[in-house]
Amino acid sequence: MPTIGSIPAYQFRVDSRFPTDRENQLGYVNLAYSLDYSDSPLEAHIARTGANAISSSERVQESVQDYGAAVEYPNFPLANSLKTVAQLMSGGLGTRVYYVSFGGFDTHSAEAATQSRLLGGFSASVGAFLEDVAAMGMSDRVLLMTFSEFGRRVQENGSLGTDHGTAGPMFIIGDRVRGGLYGEHPSMTVLDANRNLRYGVDFRSVYGTVLDGWLGADQKLVLGAKYENVGFV
Repeated sequence: MPTIGSIPAYQFRVDSRFPTDRENQLGYVNLAYSLDYSDSPLEAHIARTGANAISSSERVQESVQDYGAAVEYPNFPLANSLKTVAQLMSGGLGTRVYYVSFGGFDTHSAEAATQSRLLGGFSASVGAFLEDVAAMGMSDRVLLMTFSEFGRRVQENGSLGTDHGTAGPMFIIGDRVRGGLYGEHPSMTVLDANRNLRYGVDFRSVYGTVLDGWLGADQKLVLGAKYENVGFV
């Protein structure tokens, strides 16, 4: 799967010493990739991979030429990633799943200010993205799901932060989502043996609900078992 940091960067890059010689350099690379490597499976694989990468990047560049953001995205890492997704969606590439990420939530210290900044940026970024795809007439085809590697502990540590924990919230966002809180608010006092929050919904149930209810996939084939449908789609 291609990993695209930004649309402008996702293309064949010329030797910086000869910035106006792109066509010649690209032509040479395409020629090299098109040679017969039947006697060398490894070289043939490298050539196919390189040719596919160039073909993919050219298709992406062509597909986003007519994109113009309907909203002003905030200056925030997640917003930049979601804007890239909106660009790719506008090009009709047929991609069904996009994955973006941003960090900073490992808040062992000064958690309150950091969480405020990160969650504010998350909210503004998602809001801008949803407005953008709505302007494209595609909002009913979008579902966002958030997840994290781990949660946080309840008890504050010695540096105004919290340490690694287990349970954490997940957001499911979209026009066709049945909104609301699924699961019970976790108790802040009744913890497990390791002083972690007791989760109320198995995260695999969330994945399974998205697989079955949104992607039309068989969750058992993906997750190895069938989990309870949470009911948000």
